[in-house]
Amino acid sequence: MKMLLEGRWVDREARTEILDPESGATVDTVPRADAADAERALAHAEKAAETARRWPIHERMRVLSGAARLLDERRETFAERIAREGIKTIREARREAARCADTLRLGAEEARRLHGETVPFDQAPGSERRVGAWRPEPVGIVVAITPYNDPLNLVAHKLAPALAAGNAVILKPDSRTPLSALALVEALLEAGLPEEIVQVLTGPGSEVGAALVRDPRPRTVSFTGGKVTGERIAREAGLKKLSMELGSNAPAIVLPDADLDAAVAACVAGAYAAAGQNCLHVQRLLLHRDIADAFTEAFVAGARGVSTGPKLDEATDMGPMIDEQAALRVESMVQDAQAAGATVLTGGGRSGTVLAPTVVAGVPLGHPLDVDEVYGPVTVVRTFEDSSEAVARANAVDFGLQAGLFTRDLDAAFHIADGLRYGGVVVNDSSDYRIDAMPFGGVKGSGLGREGVRYAMEAMTEPKLVCFALSSRS
Repeated sequence: MKMLLEGRWVDREARTEILDPESGATVDTVPRADAADAERALAHAEKAAETARRWPIHERMRVLSGAARLLDERRETFAERIAREGIKTIREARREAARCADTLRLGAEEARRLHGETVPFDQAPGSERRVGAWRPEPVGIVVAITPYNDPLNLVAHKLAPALAAGNAVILKPDSRTPLSALALVEALLEAGLPEEIVQVLTGPGSEVGAALVRDPRPRTVSFTGGKVTGERIAREAGLKKLSMELGSNAPAIVLPDADLDAAVAACVAGAYAAAGQNCLHVQRLLLHRDIADAFTEAFVAGARGVSTGPKLDEATDMGPMIDEQAALRVESMVQDAQAAGATVLTGGGRSGTVLAPTVVAGVPLGHPLDVDEVYGPVTVVRTFEDSSEAVARANAVDFGLQAGLFTRDLDAAFHIADGLRYGGVVVNDSSDYRIDAMPFGGVKGSGLGREGVRYAMEAMTEPKLVCFALSSRS
């Protein structure tokens, strides 16, 4: 495939192979963009930003809705692309393709609601003869940097709000999974998107992403990825708006009155979807001592029931890690925890890029499996005595994206949710629950701002006030 630069699909002599994480086979190749390409894209985006700003809202709605229809019509094609270049099974990929269409439709709907409000200036003495209002205006240029784990829908979560708000966008997809992003932009163009408004650079983040982030011309950087990279962006970006979702170490708290069967099923699904390469992955099970043994036994049985195998096989539940280096990293974390006294209750083994669904107990407090983001199919089991201890343990990490809580006690749910320092608390489901319309983001090391089309648009617009001083004529 080619990349989209200055309104044209272009190639480069240097190309990057896109490898199937499961087989290592080459799926396709893409141009290897460099810093010079980033400069060309920025110069072009300066002019394109004016086109985007004046692009009528009804046209933005038409294009986003039209692209959503194309996604619906070609869902299986998009799903196969997601599965082949990335980590997802075909069933997971179909769900992502369907969600992407919904995200685009949300963009169309939110474009319609892009309005401000009047300001009552006469609330201030001396301003009795002033009237005016503010309205949201696009920031101009949005840089969007996306990860490998949701290579289609997380791209839509950048493009839909940016386009709905009237911005020019430079997209830098993950170098390992750019094919789905390119296909989505092709669908937007087919639906009528003006060619100059979006550009897609397929190149290394260390060169292309860094050049885009440091430049003063983009006014918003929207990034989804790791905390270390997010911190680097925050240091280098300068005076611009940042929207960053940086991962988590999500807990699921289970109280003794919970529906244990439902809780186990939800937590198993949340722990091993996308092989744990998911910012909402259930990494820590915090279990009340009265139900800890029974829950752990059932959860381990559930983990053993998660099938691994070929991604395109309808029977496969869990696919591979993104590459062998990632699998080795997680395997090493588990082995290090074992050496420190932890017990692997199931899993722990690795075959190439596939790590077996793993459950670990007895992990020392402060160990990387306890406090860092594992980003793999590993879940740690820990018990607690009372709800205050559960809240303290849940909060004892430098992350705060979402937490799960299982209880039938409404009063307990309110008090625990109030004490959890997380961007979202999901009661009677795991942390791995999200719809694309909700405000999604975290606190502490989990990032800045919120995704969800309506909320992302806040980082991609600026309120512009117009105030009229009226004459004294009656």
